[in-house]
Amino acid sequence: MPSFKLDGREIPFEPGDTIIRAAWRQGIEIPHYCWHPGLSIAANCRMCLVEIKAERPVLMPTLKWDKEKSAFVPSDKPKLTPSCQALAVEGQEVFSKSEEASNAQKHVQEFLLLNHPVDCPICDQAGECKLQDYWETNQHALKRKHTEPVHKPKAVRFGPTIVYDAERCIMCTRCIRVSDEVAHDHVLDMRERGNKNEITVSPGRELDHNYTLMTEHVCPVGALTSRDFRFKARVWFLRAAKSVCTGCATGCNDFMDYDPRKNEVARIRPRDNEAVNKFWMCDDGMMTYRRVNEGRITSGVVRSGEAKLVKPADALAVAVAALGRATGSKVGIVLSAQHSCEDNFALASLGREAIGTDKFYLAALGGWEGDDILRHTDNNPNRAGALAALSLETGEAGKAGTVADLLKDVASGAVEAVIALGWASAEDASALAPLRSLKAMISLSSNVGALTEVATVVIPVASFAEKEGTFVNAKGIVQHFDRAVRPPDGVKPAWQTLVEIANALGKPLAFTQLAEVRHAVLQRTVGNTPAEQPSTLGKTEARS
Repeated sequence: MPSFKLDGREIPFEPGDTIIRAAWRQGIEIPHYCWHPGLSIAANCRMCLVEIKAERPVLMPTLKWDKEKSAFVPSDKPKLTPSCQALAVEGQEVFSKSEEASNAQKHVQEFLLLNHPVDCPICDQAGECKLQDYWETNQHALKRKHTEPVHKPKAVRFGPTIVYDAERCIMCTRCIRVSDEVAHDHVLDMRERGNKNEITVSPGRELDHNYTLMTEHVCPVGALTSRDFRFKARVWFLRAAKSVCTGCATGCNDFMDYDPRKNEVARIRPRDNEAVNKFWMCDDGMMTYRRVNEGRITSGVVRSGEAKLVKPADALAVAVAALGRATGSKVGIVLSAQHSCEDNFALASLGREAIGTDKFYLAALGGWEGDDILRHTDNNPNRAGALAALSLETGEAGKAGTVADLLKDVASGAVEAVIALGWASAEDASALAPLRSLKAMISLSSNVGALTEVATVVIPVASFAEKEGTFVNAKGIVQHFDRAVRPPDGVKPAWQTLVEIANALGKPLAFTQLAEVRHAVLQRTVGNTPAEQPSTLGKTEARS
């Protein structure tokens, strides 16, 4: 692979790479604002200027102070080049930290801060702001301007999700390019010139496409803020867990930012993975963190006439007793396209090995509006994984009935008890009313849903943010996600709860640890599907 030298370090590059992109692939950050690896090149911030050594260098005339003569004298200096535009060339030498390059970056930084409000204490970007970072590394000097700064509109509502502060904006145009190149909707543009420049929304429009939160995510300075996250948390108090979006079958990689002091998830950000979602997520995907707390089930529920709240362990005992009274071959097992491979595999194992049934069904959300960018028409993250987990036990790939098939079997008497994962179901509670008449309708759920509304026993289990697990997306890529927050007291992951049910039935499963479940799933489920593909493009910044 060809290479060049950057500040004395050999940097390999692929044909067509620019200097900044090749450096980024190696985890080296050349200071920049307008450049983004997923967007076209604008080269308007001039922060990424570098010095390129050449046999015949391009020199610029300048004046330098001569101490002996006490006067400025004619001189010259190398012409600097934006590294976001300059193509990498075999054998060339590039300097991003030379005296001239460092001076240029320092002066660009000072220029950008001339009219910038010093409102860091109330700015949501504080703690992950590139203006702060580069002031510390590339300027570290007080502002020399003492006149009144230029004032612009503040707290402008761009749409249902985004608020704009024109005084903070450095006109990097990343937000415009996201709308144009990712969302394919030219709803943002610039108006005016010079220090009166600002971003504006097209007349008669709002910023309301499906990727509006990406405009806020790529903003390097806090000019665009999310109305959902605005004034909610300070980023230095947050920790990040590597997760996978539960919004649809695309399985976008993300960071789940949570506050360990409150044990709460605060937001979701995209995590780079060129094989899956590149650098992006849709708005609905970024808002899936709300599912952690919406309709959260923290206590067991037993319905015998009126609903009664009990401890999770007591609900489990009632469920075991009910399963013990049912005929094993007439127990329906309802897997979930929303739950992890580990949860589904444990339930399939319970049904096949401990209960002895061959009646398997799959509950899933009914679908949403997809697009040709990221949004898959199947708004379930693990349909493929659930069906694959089932095939381990039945030996028949993907053979699972729908919830409608379950209702038919209930009506015919073929099913007299049900144990189900999750709240996800395309049917509403009224359509599932026949399930109330069963000997047992057991739901292992983290949130209230259609299945929990008709369940005779509800056992609370950990949500996707409260456990480790594995999803298989629509492309067949196996992706792991980590735990972010702790589950409520007494609440365990569904796979662990199912292991306890099997033990209580006197028919223990072949696994007791997460590693054992995962090993079985990965070894036997999708043996020929691609493994998880993390980003190979370079380090992921807090905000790219």
